[in-house]
Amino acid sequence: MLTLSFFAAGLALCAVLAYRRCRARTWLAALAVCVAVAWWLSASLPLLATGAVFLAVAGALFHPGPLRRACVSASLLSRFRRALPQLSSSEREALEAGTVWWDGELLSGNPDWRRLAAMPAARLSAEEQAFVDGPVEALCEMLDEWRITHELHDLPPEAWQHIKRHGLLGMIIPKAYGGLGFSAVAHSQVILKLTSRSGTAAVSVMVPNSLGPAELLLNYGTQAQKDYYLPRLARGDEIPCFALTSPHAGSDAGSIPDYGIVCRGEWQGEHGVLGIRLTWEKRYITLGPIATLLGLAFRLYDPDRLIGPRYDVGITLALISASLPGVNIGRRHRAMDAAFMTGPNWGKDVFVPFSSVIGGIERAGQGWAMLMNCLAAGRSISLPANSCGAAKMCVLTAGAYSRVRRQFGLPLGRFEGIEAVLARIAGNTYVMEAARETTAVALDGGEKPAVISSIVKYHLTERVRKVVNDAMDIHAGKAICTGPGNYLALAYQQVPIAITVEGANILTRSMIIFGQGVVRGHPYLLREIAAGAGHHGARAVRDFDEALFGHLAFFAGNAMKTLWLGFTRARWLAMPGDGITCAYYAQLTRFSAVLAFVSDVVLAVLGGALKRRERLSARLADVLSLLYLGTCVLKRYDDQGRQSDDVPLVRWAMADTLCRIEQALRVVFDNFRPAWVGRLLGGMVFPLRAREFHAPSDDMDAEVSRAILQPGPVRERLTRGVFLSRSATDPVATLEAALEAVVVSESVEARLRSAAPAGAAYRPDDERPVQAALEAGLITPEEADAVKRAAQLRREVIMVDDFPQDLSPMHACRTTQAVSFEQLEPEDRTIR
Repeated sequence: MLTLSFFAAGLALCAVLAYRRCRARTWLAALAVCVAVAWWLSASLPLLATGAVFLAVAGALFHPGPLRRACVSASLLSRFRRALPQLSSSEREALEAGTVWWDGELLSGNPDWRRLAAMPAARLSAEEQAFVDGPVEALCEMLDEWRITHELHDLPPEAWQHIKRHGLLGMIIPKAYGGLGFSAVAHSQVILKLTSRSGTAAVSVMVPNSLGPAELLLNYGTQAQKDYYLPRLARGDEIPCFALTSPHAGSDAGSIPDYGIVCRGEWQGEHGVLGIRLTWEKRYITLGPIATLLGLAFRLYDPDRLIGPRYDVGITLALISASLPGVNIGRRHRAMDAAFMTGPNWGKDVFVPFSSVIGGIERAGQGWAMLMNCLAAGRSISLPANSCGAAKMCVLTAGAYSRVRRQFGLPLGRFEGIEAVLARIAGNTYVMEAARETTAVALDGGEKPAVISSIVKYHLTERVRKVVNDAMDIHAGKAICTGPGNYLALAYQQVPIAITVEGANILTRSMIIFGQGVVRGHPYLLREIAAGAGHHGARAVRDFDEALFGHLAFFAGNAMKTLWLGFTRARWLAMPGDGITCAYYAQLTRFSAVLAFVSDVVLAVLGGALKRRERLSARLADVLSLLYLGTCVLKRYDDQGRQSDDVPLVRWAMADTLCRIEQALRVVFDNFRPAWVGRLLGGMVFPLRAREFHAPSDDMDAEVSRAILQPGPVRERLTRGVFLSRSATDPVATLEAALEAVVVSESVEARLRSAAPAGAAYRPDDERPVQAALEAGLITPEEADAVKRAAQLRREVIMVDDFPQDLSPMHACRTTQAVSFEQLEPEDRTIR
């Protein structure tokens, strides 16, 4: 019995030591104490002998000395090298791109919440706020997206002049070069506001401030290149584009067929100039049709070894003037119904000197690494801001329309089916805005989070697709009748554009987020790979030894933590936050340990085959992504002063997040092969078997939906940053006016319904009962005017645009006055 008790106590002690990730010395000291206690308790000789042998073996294994390295690590390193999959140069450069930020914390099994709390909240400087309220507001006021997309097929000339004059093309360029030198938060806020007014303007402004010549010059250009190009880009003297995608190389950009040959040629009258003769064909190039300066990606070859020993130098980036002989700008593509400029370009045997290579001859062949390091801007700023701008407009318009539009005598928003849809719109927008702000702040802090940028690009563009679809469903017939008064249809049509740019979403989810994240964010895996793929000898064994045994302790700790927090459901973790969020921090910590543990098991079982298990990788990517989005929700709540009005949104967002995490993990376990490993993982992660987390309840949906059905602080915070026109004829301004009028008139209309004769239905658009109630003294003249105004504005909101039979966009209008069938001309009767 003593032996059994001692054995159980030893196992419990090991579990505690593993859970707390104790160092080797602590383990050895604890085991030595166990042997001493057994001797003191006069344990049996076999038990003492077993303990002594175990202590000796543990000492040899845990102590990082020459014995362990010689007997264990050297042999394991040889096997690891044989099993290590070969990485292409482009894969290795992608893995090494950017920085590891909060993704590393989420894969650590024990996120440091103090680090997150120390990050500042998203704030604009006084200068940046004045710019958003001034030039950006003025630009939005002069834009009419219907006219842009259906008549002009471009921004109006005065808008382009305004954009250039106020430096919107040079927001990321420092002031020393004539740019605005704005923060990532300000850059994001500008794109958000423009998107809420005109997708065409947003794309036209965001591309020069995203992945392109300016970003690449700032990071890698020579001083001469910066001095010449950056002021011209900031003033709009040069319109840039970045030519990456080829017809035969889209997401697989590493296989670019476009090429350049190192040679000598003539340049500006001088012969024998060392340069490159370029041949390329590109498509889908935004701003390409009007670009004066092409940032070009191509593979560089040096057959005569003029610049070094390599024939295949690698992917290289250069700046090419669109006016050079041999450069061809093709006709425009038409991206859905969007009017931003996009199109193909190509060139054949175009000679440029090496001074055209970004960074000069020293940067030749480094283009892929340069691209990967700079990609965070487009993925982390522009596309999330674009998505949030569209989502916020859906919150604004769907909430208002659901209150203004009535069916069966009730506002749409009072129906439970609509409540669920409104809650999804508001809840998803809250999550998206939290991720946008948190990521922008990280960029301003010097981070270039490659994995996080993929997460926000994928999830925000996917969520805005759902938000816009939900808003379309609520508006129903009004949303499908396009015209100047339709504020949703263009966003609906243009959503797929963001889904495809900066990397197709399917591949981002299935191949990049987890595949890159688990290697970069893991505290030991990259060190093991570096030791296995790098130098040989004693140093390699020592590096591998440290990484391997650190990894084993890390794995054991996460395994124990996963099991313990699964049994206790993370109830006793000491976490930050208030009474609302403390439990959510605990669950995110729990699932961080789960993800770290499951990732190690997946890597151990599948190894390099994980690259081909894309669906498994995608589901684990969802877990990592949802952990990040949940983190952002809690940070936003804290940053905004823990507003009690926002608690329903936080509860909805976290219920949705945790439910999705559990679903993704259970699907991973159900589909894992070999199946027994999946069952073992499922038993450790969810030892109580029962489903733990559920989608937002009906009560949550109702509470969230009510918050956006009326003007108030929640709706104001959730839609902050969108553009609202001051024009009385603007459809969104009309909708907002209608919402305010309906809120004011509802109590009066309720009295009118109560006063209606038995069996008579009250109609808000019928002025006769209003006049009768006024004459009877039931309502005041002011109340009568409020009801009439609400009825008039409600009708204006409900009406849709109509056109002549040839659907000429130049003659669209909205009939707002009530028209009887008898008043119509004979030819119109057959149409309607």
